[in-house]
Amino acid sequence: MHQTQHGLSFVRTPDDRFSDLPDFDYPPRYVDVDGLRMAYIDVGPTDAPPVLLLHGEPAWSFLYRRMIPLLVEAGYRCLVPDLIGFGRSDKPVDQAAYTYNGHVAWTQTFLDATDLAPGARLFGQDWGGLIGLRLVAERPGQFGAVAIGNTTLPVGESPGPGFDAWLEFSQSPRFSDVGTLFARAIVSRQLTDAEIDGYRAPFPDESHMAGAIAFPRLVPITPEHDSVSENLAAWETLEQRTEPFLTLWCPDDPVLGHLASDFATRIPGAVGQPHQEFRPGGHFIQDDRGEDIATALIAWWSTVDH
Repeated sequence: MHQTQHGLSFVRTPDDRFSDLPDFDYPPRYVDVDGLRMAYIDVGPTDAPPVLLLHGEPAWSFLYRRMIPLLVEAGYRCLVPDLIGFGRSDKPVDQAAYTYNGHVAWTQTFLDATDLAPGARLFGQDWGGLIGLRLVAERPGQFGAVAIGNTTLPVGESPGPGFDAWLEFSQSPRFSDVGTLFARAIVSRQLTDAEIDGYRAPFPDESHMAGAIAFPRLVPITPEHDSVSENLAAWETLEQRTEPFLTLWCPDDPVLGHLASDFATRIPGAVGQPHQEFRPGGHFIQDDRGEDIATALIAWWSTVDH
C-alpha cells in the first residue's frame, strides 16, 4: 500500500516478509528521516564501543549476519541501518526521489537520531563506502578507525568495465530477482534457499525496487553527474586524514575488485596498516568472507585502540 509523507509517495515492505530469517533474529528499530521510517538494528551492549556497518546495493542489514555475532562477542556494539529504499526502511516509489547527496543526508540524520558517539568505528562496502566515506569527510571527529571493502569514491569517471556491465544489467528486467543475483554473486559457498529468500525479502514487487534500480545511475561516473564536486571535496579531506584506515578486499570482484590500492596509497592513515585480500570471494564480501572480515577488524582494532 502506498503512503504519502511531505508529498513523497512510498511503500513499506510488510513485516511478515522478514519472518524466519536465517541467522538474523534481531529486532528492528526505527528513526524518522524526513518523514520516512529508517530501520536499523542495534546489537551489543549500549556502552560498548560502537561500530557503524553500512551496506550497499541491492542489499540490506541482513548482509552482515555473518559478521555481527563475532563483533558483539568481541565486545562491540553494532549499529546497522537499512538505507532508505532497502530492507525494512521505507521506499519512495519515484526513482527521482533518490540522489547521492540525499542518501548522505538521510544517513547524517540517522547518525544524529541514534546519537553515535565521537570516534566510532566504521565499515562500509559498495554504496556503504560511497556514503560512509562522505560521512567521514563531512563529520570530522565522528569516526576513528575506518575500514572499507570493495567500494569506490568516483569523481566523474567509471570504475571500469565491470561497473559498466553492472550498470547496464541493473536497468534491465533481469535485475528484478535480487535473490538470484546474490546466489550467483556469492562465490565461496552456495547460499541456502532461506538465505536467498532473505535477500529477496525487502522487494515483494517492482514498486519496492525504485531505490535499487536508481542507485547504479547515481554513481558519479561522468563530469555531469551530481555529487562530483562533493566527492572531490571528500577526497581532499581523506587525503589529509591520519586516523587509522584499513582496506579489506576481495580482488576477484569483477566490479570493484581492482580499487583497493586507490585508498591504501592515497590516505595517510592507511600507510603501514595490515590491509588484506581474500580469495575466493566476490563483490559481497560480508557474505563471502564475513567471519574473516570480522576477525580482521577485531585484530586491527585491538592494535589501533591502544
